Formats: sequence, structure tokens, C-alpha cells
Amino acid sequence: MAGDEVPQPLVASYATSFGEEGRAWIAGLPSLTADMLERWQLRRDGAVRSGQASLVLPVLRHDGTRAVLRLQPPRAETTAALIGLRAWNGEGMVRLLDHDPASSSMLLERLDGARTLASIEDDDVAMGILAGLHARLVAVHAPPGLRGLGDVAAAMLEQVPRAITHLTDPADRHLLRGWASAVAEVADDPGDRLLHWDLHYDNVLAAQREPWIAIDPEPLAGDPGFDLWPALDSRWDDVVAKGEPLRVVRRRFDLLTDVLGLDRARAAGWTLGRLLQNALWDIEDGEPRLAPSALAVAESLRMR
Repeated sequence: MAGDEVPQPLVASYATSFGEEGRAWIAGLPSLTADMLERWQLRRDGAVRSGQASLVLPVLRHDGTRAVLRLQPPRAETTAALIGLRAWNGEGMVRLLDHDPASSSMLLERLDGARTLASIEDDDVAMGILAGLHARLVAVHAPPGLRGLGDVAAAMLEQVPRAITHLTDPADRHLLRGWASAVAEVADDPGDRLLHWDLHYDNVLAAQREPWIAIDPEPLAGDPGFDLWPALDSRWDDVVAKGEPLRVVRRRFDLLTDVLGLDRARAAGWTLGRLLQNALWDIEDGEPRLAPSALAVAESLRMR
């Protein structure tokens, strides 16, 4: 792979997020790619693509099996993903075919990257498929080595007093306090399920061995209620454009909690916790207001 094949958004992302270390990793990508192709006896089978933090290359194994070579630097998130992929072992999740510990390179089964669950126009059908996958994923007990939701919740609650001072609207400050109170009410039982943490329509791809399979997990040990927000927020611009976003969120929430068998009050509390987490990240990035989509999700849960 030539250096000019590395997608520019990935180059810019690593330069911005990781500085000189990121630029050095990007510079070494052609050599790393060549090494992994040779080590795993792979042949290129398509154009280079990239996600938010990884380079993805379609390949063929020596026996003709279609696969994907995924390259990303060693990081805590990559280690967590490996733990999760091994625990799920292809049950509703993309299969891990091989892994290089030194470079964190992964060889994954190849899915249909051109067709995500967002391609299904009927939202009830799409959400039903996602809910079914979600239920299979959270049926697995979280294995050792993953960060726990209890620690995440405690860290969030510690940040709230300072974060509130950066919000300019008193109504937003009131809401943030309310979300923190909701988390405090459920934090005594953070759960022990294996969570995807980012399961939305674009992280579910069409496949051959099953109609739809999840990808790109960011595994966490915790309560499945904390895992609902990405689904509730899926295809948000379309939801807003069609009107009645509160109705859509409530319908999605009902479907998800029914299929996953969740207590709705606890699920609502943990969903507000997810809104709190997102808000804290936004505030850290300099945002002085709560996101409109978060306000809509919170309002839909309040109206239940």
C-alpha cells in the first residue's frame, strides 16, 4: 500500500488527536500493511477504507476466504474490543479471525460494508432487527478485563459540579443536575452484561451467515439500559425531518425494553446517564449548551 492511499480524514484525525505520535503511526501504515499481508498470507481485494480510528482493507485469505484487515495502534479501546469479540465469538457480532498482539492488527470476517441497517426505511423493522441483535449481545456476561459501568458512573458524578458552571442556560444546568440524580439512583447496581456501547444502525451490516451482524464494539461491563441511547439516536436527522421525534423515541424505547426484557424505570435512568456522559464530553470540548437531540430524548422519557 502506498502512502497516498491512506485516507486523508484518517491522516487528519490522527494528527489532531495524537500529534507527533499519530503522524508517526500514519507514516508507518504502508510498512505495517505489507507486513500483515505477508504474515497472514493475504491478497488485497478492494480499495482502502477507514473508520474513525482505523484503516480497513478488504483481503482474500490463502484459501480464498473473504476477510478484512483492520489496522489501528495499540490502545485501551482496542484491547477492550478484542476482549468483547472473543467473548461474543461471532454470536450476533463480526467474527475475529486473527490478531497480532504487537501491532493490534485484526483480521475480521468480511460483511457487506455498503449496506447498513440504515438502508431499511421502515423504522419499526430496523429497530426490531437491532433490538434482536442487542438482546443476543447483552445475554453474554462481561468477561474480566473490561472497564465497569460503576466506575464510569462514579467518574461522571464527580465531574458534574464543575461541568454545570460551563453551561450558559439555567434550564440546561437544571437538566444536567436531574440527569446526575437519575444516575445516582441506579448506580448502586451497575450490572454485569457485555455492552456494545455504540450499537446504532450504521454499526449493523448485512452479511451472508446471518442477515445482519453488529460491528465496531466498544465493550463495557454494565447494565443494558446504558446501551440504549445509540439506538434511540439512530438516523436522527431523518427522525427530526419527518416530525414527531418524541413519539419515535418513545416507540423505539418501548420496543428495545420489551425485547431486552428491561425494567423501564431503570432503563430510563441509565439512558439519562448516557445523555449525561455525552453532555460532559461536549462541555469538555467547549460546548456551552446541551444538544437538541439529547433534550428530545430526555423529554420523551419524561413523558412516559
